[in-house]
Amino acid sequence: MAKGVWIVAELRDGAFRKVSYELASTARKLADALGEEVSAVVLGSGVEGNAGQLGKYGVDKVFVADNAAFEPYTTDAHAAAVAKVVKDNDPSILLFAASAQGKDLSARVVGKLATGMASDCTDIRVADGKMVATRPMYAGKCYGEIVVSSSPQVASLRPNVFPIVETAKAGEVAKFDAGIDPAALKTKVAEVQKDASGAVDVSEANIIVSGGRGMKGPENFPILEELAGVLKGAVGASRAAVDAGWRPLKDQVGQTGKTVSPNLYIACGISGAIQHLAGMSSSKYIVAINKDAEAPIFQKADYGIVDDLFKVVPEITKECKKLLAE
Repeated sequence: MAKGVWIVAELRDGAFRKVSYELASTARKLADALGEEVSAVVLGSGVEGNAGQLGKYGVDKVFVADNAAFEPYTTDAHAAAVAKVVKDNDPSILLFAASAQGKDLSARVVGKLATGMASDCTDIRVADGKMVATRPMYAGKCYGEIVVSSSPQVASLRPNVFPIVETAKAGEVAKFDAGIDPAALKTKVAEVQKDASGAVDVSEANIIVSGGRGMKGPENFPILEELAGVLKGAVGASRAAVDAGWRPLKDQVGQTGKTVSPNLYIACGISGAIQHLAGMSSSKYIVAINKDAEAPIFQKADYGIVDDLFKVVPEITKECKKLLAE
């Protein structure tokens, strides 16, 4: 009988990403409701020593496959390893991050397990012994509750939505052989090009300052960069700004870019097309700055400023500096 709540932890450069702790905390909540244990799958090279860190966030047991074939990430190696350990242990629930890597990996694993999945979930709970997942549908116009009838029940969780809660558990490390033959892998990473700017990734930022067509050109984005720097946040952009070549693709927020859920989202000169709203509407607080009082972004905003962003943003930056200096 299927039993246990499992997560697939995500790492970057050998360290756990923040979303891994969100997954662990959420899994602990589900496991407590079911009276079961939490296990995590950790794949990488030289990661065994860090695996026990997940115990701090409610993980009872960590299944580790430490192999050079898992670094850097490739879909076929990771999917084969996760599918193998899940089949061998038969958990009832399996959670992934709805990150770029998690979306890629979860789809392949679900295919190998021949089960169903609720993707990009913003809430998850247990009812009548089953996982009930809430996810946005139709570009965020409505939300649906999903129950996966097959086993394991799989879901991917939107980063920055679920709280991190420290619940000390054993975090016992158990090594497993994933049975991966590097020579049999169909893909390999030829090169990794990293962003050397040191900027915060918009998908993980707690505060995002985004610019759209109203920024008028790339030369004006430094005013957003300054505000983001003061708030220790990240700079995002609408598709219009990215398509115009004003910002790199990695900064794009929206249906065709990155889905974000920061504590604070400041939209500057962004009209609020449905495709953009789909990528940031789950932000906890939304501030919109736009000269057009009829801009759709104001329908989603918690606070709206109808004025020239080139006058407003520098004033906000100046006041934030004052407040943070006190």
